[in-house]
Amino acid sequence: MTTITGRPEPAAIAANAGAVMRPAFAGQELAETGLGKYVAWLATRGRRFDSYLDLWAWSVEDLEDFWSSLWEYFDVPGSPGTCVLPDREMPGASWFPTARLNYAECVLRAVDDPDRPAILGRSQTREPVELTFGDLAEQVRRARAAFQALGVRKGDRVAGYLPNVPEAVVAMLATASLGATWACCPPEFGARSVVDRLAQLEPKILIAVSGYTYGSKAVDRTSELQTIRAALPTVTDVVGLSYGIHEVADAHDWTALLAAQSADAPLEFEPVSFDHPLWTLFSSGTTGLPKAVVHSHGGITLEHLKLHGLHLDTRAGDRVMLMTTTGWTVWNCMVSALMVGATIVVSDGNPLHPDLEEPWRTVAETGVTMFGTSPGYLMACRKEAMRPGDRFDLSALRTLGVTGAVLPPEAYDWLYDVLPADVYLNSMSGGTDICSNFISGSPWVPVYRGELSGPALGSDVTAFDDDGLEVTGVVGELVVRSPMPSMPVAFWNDNGMERYRAAYFDTYPGIWRHGDWVTVSERRSFVIQGRSDATLNRGGVRLGTAEFYNLVESLPEVQDSLVVHLEDAAGGPGELMLFVQLAPGHEMGADTVNALRGVIRKELSPRHVPDLVAAVPAVPRTLTGKKLETPIKKILAGAKPDQVVSRGSITDYDAIEAYIRAASKTV
Repeated sequence: MTTITGRPEPAAIAANAGAVMRPAFAGQELAETGLGKYVAWLATRGRRFDSYLDLWAWSVEDLEDFWSSLWEYFDVPGSPGTCVLPDREMPGASWFPTARLNYAECVLRAVDDPDRPAILGRSQTREPVELTFGDLAEQVRRARAAFQALGVRKGDRVAGYLPNVPEAVVAMLATASLGATWACCPPEFGARSVVDRLAQLEPKILIAVSGYTYGSKAVDRTSELQTIRAALPTVTDVVGLSYGIHEVADAHDWTALLAAQSADAPLEFEPVSFDHPLWTLFSSGTTGLPKAVVHSHGGITLEHLKLHGLHLDTRAGDRVMLMTTTGWTVWNCMVSALMVGATIVVSDGNPLHPDLEEPWRTVAETGVTMFGTSPGYLMACRKEAMRPGDRFDLSALRTLGVTGAVLPPEAYDWLYDVLPADVYLNSMSGGTDICSNFISGSPWVPVYRGELSGPALGSDVTAFDDDGLEVTGVVGELVVRSPMPSMPVAFWNDNGMERYRAAYFDTYPGIWRHGDWVTVSERRSFVIQGRSDATLNRGGVRLGTAEFYNLVESLPEVQDSLVVHLEDAAGGPGELMLFVQLAPGHEMGADTVNALRGVIRKELSPRHVPDLVAAVPAVPRTLTGKKLETPIKKILAGAKPDQVVSRGSITDYDAIEAYIRAASKTV
């Protein structure tokens, strides 16, 4: 059992407790939302709720009734079986043990208009692509028949090395329709990173590109693809997607393969158990092999119907664009918007080419109603004093979803100054682990400055202290006390579930510990302080990294930053180190160092003032964008870089040497 020795200092948290930035939906406005319609539907069945928190309390107290109501309300095709949850023990809770369904059928079931756009593809490699729901069903039918002809059967694995293009969605749905399991890496991943992930699964076929365009630069991945193919001996066939100038040699051609399939091959869906593997997502893999996180057909279907239909208020005919690659869980969440009849906008290449405004430009041009992005992108726009609401027609935009990191309070101020006033800002927190959110906004709850509005329905999330007791108003470990259907059914090849238990249940037995520091308010809003495994222990008092980043990266001199703390074995204050990637045109002189220390002392506290402030060329991140706080700390403590991180699993590996040099000057 891991021992927790303290929590982040909450001094700066209270200052961020904000006013209502947008009031909760009410009256007819609420009635028109997916959540409002669900609540009205519950009322016809004798379940009436006066507030969102009343609804949430029911959803976590009566898990069986709540999750079965979603199956009925969203009219999930298939059979729910005769039992919902025979045992709530975690890990190992078995949901809907006699159910049969198929995720792909939930996506492709008949819509009211097969001519409605399903996927709008935007690319720097080729011209725009549009698929209607009818087109999507036809391509999945043909891909399914092609995969069957190549020997893919229920239980096999199909792997992709693909950008965020319509073909990736088609391949995933065709795989799911057969009861096979999907996994995908984007082509910006190096060969080592791809092999570390996909080789674990022993895939039957590989669908790949050999290059793409990033901005104005053609990127050739022929060599990487050759290495990947050689390292996957279980692959019997490679299907190549011709992409721009890039062709895949010695492979079936995707377009020709689909065209060759019989027009009589039926579009069918293999009925599978609720917990049957749908897809595998991967942890960052900065040390050792990435964990292969297996999600299920049933868990994802119900969770994503709840996510889109209730929390994100995604409606039939909406258009959804999330800034993501195929290597991030957000891609999977985006595809599931199809289940409620929405159109998804997929794009690949450099999202900021030709300039920082490009995502907003695409939102306006495609009539996006729900735009999902990261705090990092929004803060970059704020730093440039951008006013997208003035520059572009964002009248269709109804929801702005934000996830991936902490959204600073000042970002709320900026967003409600530069966007239409009625846009709903939904700041969320979850992860690859559940392919969704534990904490989320909802139309029935206000948007609070600097806070996440509340717990997601069905998510029994709260904060625990060191003794495993629930706390409010102070910082604690984010925990989940009851099972959720989209919790992983397993880690691949994790015999005995030892890695699974160690990942989530080694601190509080039977309770999911997620690894975030969080403060829960009396109104059950949340403030995330950062990862608990990267917490800074400053003389016995713990500080959250998010506080540093929110402040330092708002300064015009700073482009990016990373903070670590090296403990003193003798119990002293240790060394608090702030590494800064300066914005172009700035240098790290004594004045800059003093200015940074001064603003940290003033805005945070004297305890937060770093012992070392040093310039670095870049902030290394995992391939899904997370800062390498813990690995850098281990390296600065004396570990060899190649024993801590895999070169192919992170960005800017060569920059690590600058951290070592800077830290050595303090010794």
